[in-house]
Order: sequence, then C-alpha cells, then structure tokens
Amino acid sequence: MNSESRDYNREFDSDAGRLYHYGFDLDVMHPYMIRSFEPFFNTGTLLELGSFKGDFTRRLLDDFRDITCVEASSLACEEARRRLGDRVRLVNATFEQAVLPERYDNIVMTHVLEHLDDPVALLRRVNTEWLAEGGRFFLACPNANAPSRQIAVKMGLITHNAAVTEAEARHGHLRTYALDTLERDATAAGLRIVHRSGIFFKALANFQWDRLLQTDIVSPDYLDGCYALGQQYPDLCSSIFLVCEAGC
Repeated sequence: MNSESRDYNREFDSDAGRLYHYGFDLDVMHPYMIRSFEPFFNTGTLLELGSFKGDFTRRLLDDFRDITCVEASSLACEEARRRLGDRVRLVNATFEQAVLPERYDNIVMTHVLEHLDDPVALLRRVNTEWLAEGGRFFLACPNANAPSRQIAVKMGLITHNAAVTEAEARHGHLRTYALDTLERDATAAGLRIVHRSGIFFKALANFQWDRLLQTDIVSPDYLDGCYALGQQYPDLCSSIFLVCEAGC
C-alpha cells in the first residue's frame, strides 16, 4: 500500500470496528507526553506532523503561539479547524506532498510514524528540510514491549510483541516499534538522537484503563508513580520517545 492509494478519512473514522482513541490516551498519555517533552522544548516555532482532530495540538498551545500542523485526513482537518480556529495553521496534505514555507525550532510527531508507508523517508525530510538549525524533533510511538502487549501475547491474543492487530491495521498501523527499531529508523534518516525514554509504565490495555479511570481506585499520585516508574524502565512503557537533532 502507498500513500496515494490510502483512504485517510476512513482511517480517521474511530467508529470503524471499535473505539480507537481512548480516554486513557487523551486524559493520561497526552499530559505525560507534554511533561516528557517540555524540558527539551526550544523557544520559537513548532510543527506538528499528524495533528488528527487537534487534541494534542490544543495542549501544545500552552507552550507555543506559532504552530503549524500537517494532517492527511480532510475530515480530521475540518474537525481540528472547528476546535482550534485560527490559533494554528493547518496544512491538509500527506507528508510526502507537504510543501512547507520554513524550518521549525520544534517538530512533534506522536503516534504517527507507525502509520507511514516509508517512515525513513519522512524522517529524512524532517532531518534535511524541516528542522531549523538547533531545532529538536520529538518522536513518540506506541511501544511493542509494553507489559500490556506482552500479557496479550501470553494470553494468545496476539502472536508476538510487535504484532499489528486487526483493529490497528484498520486504522492504518503498519508496524509496532520498540526502542531498538525506532532508533534504527531515526539513525537511518541521519537524525542524531540526544535523548531516549519511555512514557508511563503500562500493564493494562487501554480499554481496561478507561474503565478503571471511571472509578476512584486510581489516584493522581498513582498515575504520577506510573509515569516516574516508566522513566526508570522505558522499555516497559505505553509509549517510547526520542528527542533528535539534525544530523548528517
């Protein structure tokens, strides 16, 4: 499958098969992603690659006033525009087709690289075309080695840690990264990795977390504990991330 034959609006449809963007992602993971990135943010401009409906973009507005977003789905762009108005610039294009007018001090891509037909080609564009001098690239992906996935393997629900489930495939997932394969692709694109870590120790599936978060069983302190433990054991996190700078 290549980008020209993909239906990004269909992949955008979160009702196709099952709920895809869980409350756990929006209410727990997004704030902890911001917390993980903030110590490395540069002042200046920000480019978000894959803004979806603007949920994460809205959180970035606390740190940035000059934000450009590239999103392939026209439906997602319409929804983001409705939510965000003129506070961000929205570019409705695939990453292969996008023509951007400048280089950026910060580039953020969260849970998008696993969807791309040619991830190294996109990372190469980040490295050679879009990162400003001294700019930083923040790259986060779901983690193949999260305990929730390893438990699913032991239960016989998926065949191996990096398996792509049927539901994930319907929403455009082509692969599942671990730290070694994520670093492999970033390095192949010429990026220089300056920091690597994980975000949030996770032993439960998203739908289990969503049910749990509707109770008083889990406190904010417990969530902070899972975040802190994830920094100690990045390979056991819900998401893994790299902070990169332009390389050769």
